[in-house]
Amino acid sequence: MADHAVSDDPQVQAQLDRLWSLSPGADVLGLERITRLLERLGDPHRALPPVFHVAGTNGKGSTCAFLRAAMEADGKSVHVFTSPHLVRFNERIRVSGQLVGDDQLARYLERVLDASERAGADGVNASFFEITTAAAFLAFAEHEADACIIEVGLGGRLDATNVIVDPAVCGIAQLGIDHQAFLGDTLDKIAAEKAGIAKPGAALVTQRYPEALHPIMQAAAAGANTSWIGQGEGWDAAVYRDRLHYRDDLGRIDTPLPRLAGAHQVQNAALAFAMLRHQDAVPLPEAALKAAPLWAHWPARLQRLEQGPLLAPLPEGTIAWLDGGHNAGAGEAIGAYFTSDRLEGQKLHLIIGMLANKEVDAFLAPFAGKIAHIHALPVPGHEHHPPERFAAIASQWGITCTPHATPADAIRAVAASAGVMPPKLLIGGSLYLAGEILRLNAQLPD
Repeated sequence: MADHAVSDDPQVQAQLDRLWSLSPGADVLGLERITRLLERLGDPHRALPPVFHVAGTNGKGSTCAFLRAAMEADGKSVHVFTSPHLVRFNERIRVSGQLVGDDQLARYLERVLDASERAGADGVNASFFEITTAAAFLAFAEHEADACIIEVGLGGRLDATNVIVDPAVCGIAQLGIDHQAFLGDTLDKIAAEKAGIAKPGAALVTQRYPEALHPIMQAAAAGANTSWIGQGEGWDAAVYRDRLHYRDDLGRIDTPLPRLAGAHQVQNAALAFAMLRHQDAVPLPEAALKAAPLWAHWPARLQRLEQGPLLAPLPEGTIAWLDGGHNAGAGEAIGAYFTSDRLEGQKLHLIIGMLANKEVDAFLAPFAGKIAHIHALPVPGHEHHPPERFAAIASQWGITCTPHATPADAIRAVAASAGVMPPKLLIGGSLYLAGEILRLNAQLPD
C-alpha cells in the first residue's frame, strides 16, 4: 500500500523517487518476491542477531517499544524494524539503537533497488514494503547488535518479514478486524494469518484471546513444531495497587505501570515480558524488565503533545493528545482512556482524519458522549473519508462538525471556541495524519 514517503535529504529522496518510478509490485501478499530479492543480496535475513518477531492488529509497535526498552536497560544493542514511519522514513530502521542516518539509508535503498532491477526483464518488481524490509535486513546483517526486533507489516503468514526462519521468539498482540481485503473479514481468519509467523523452536507467545481462537493458535504452533503460550494459559498479568504484576512458570515479578498512556499498554508490556521470558537467546535480569515500563516510548499512541508551532494558538493549560489508532480495537482502547475523571467534567474537541478504507463508525463508537465537537480533516496524499461522513456521526450524537483544510485551521477553530476552561483536545484517526501533526508541531520522533 502506498506510503507516500518523502525525505528532506536529497540522496534519500532520489532513491524514494526511483522506487516510485519503478511502479513496484501491486498489493499482493506473498514471499516469492522478497525471497528472490534477498537471494540477490546474499540472504542477509539469515545473518541477523536473535530476532524477536511481533505481529498483531493493535499494540505490536508498543510491544516492540517495551522489548527494546528492556534490552537497552540491560545495556544491549538492538536493531529495530517498524512501520509505518510518522515523519521521516528513517524511523522505520533503527541500527544498533540509533535511527539510520540519511547517508546510510540512501546507500541501502540504492543497493536494494539495484538488486531488484538487475537482469532487466527478470527484475523482481518488489513492492515498497519489500524494498524497505530488504534494506533493513541488509543494514542489520552488516552491523553488530545483541538482538533484532522485527514488527510485521501486514498480517503475518505472507508478510515480507516472515522470511525469517529461526527467530528467538514470536509474539502476537491484540487481534481485531482490520485490512479485511488482505486478511479476511472474520477474527478466526485474521488470527490464522497472524499465527502464520510461528516457527520451529521459537515459542509463539500471545495475549489473551477468546476460547474460539485457541484451536487456531494451537494448530499454528503444532504445524510449526513449537508451543503456543497464551495469556491465561502459560502466563498472565494484572494491575494491583498501581503496579503491574506478571507471573508465569518461572515465577512472579512486579513492575511500575507503563509510562505510555492507556490501560491497554499494561497488556503490551506484559506481552513483551512473556516473550523475553520464553526465549534464551538474549537473557535479561529482572531489573531490566522492571525498567522497561518507564523507559519505553512510542510516539502517536496517546501521546501528550508539547507546546509547539502548531499548538501555539491554543490557550495556556490546553491538554492535547495524539493517537494514530484507526480501527475498532484502537477506538475502544483510546475511548476507555478518557474517563470522566481524566476529562474533569469536560468533553473532548476531536480533530480527526481517516483513510477511506477504515470503518469510521466502529472506531468512533466508544467516544459517544465524550466529544464536544468534531473537526474533520483530509489526510493529504491518501483517499480519506469526506467531512460529510463525520458530520453524519456528529448529527447522531447531537453535536456539530466543522470541516477544515489544514490542521492549523482546526487548531485555530478550537482556540477560538475555547471557554473559561482550557480545552482538552484529541487528534487522531490516522498514523499518516499523526505524522503530519508531529512535523507541524516540531516534535520529530527520535
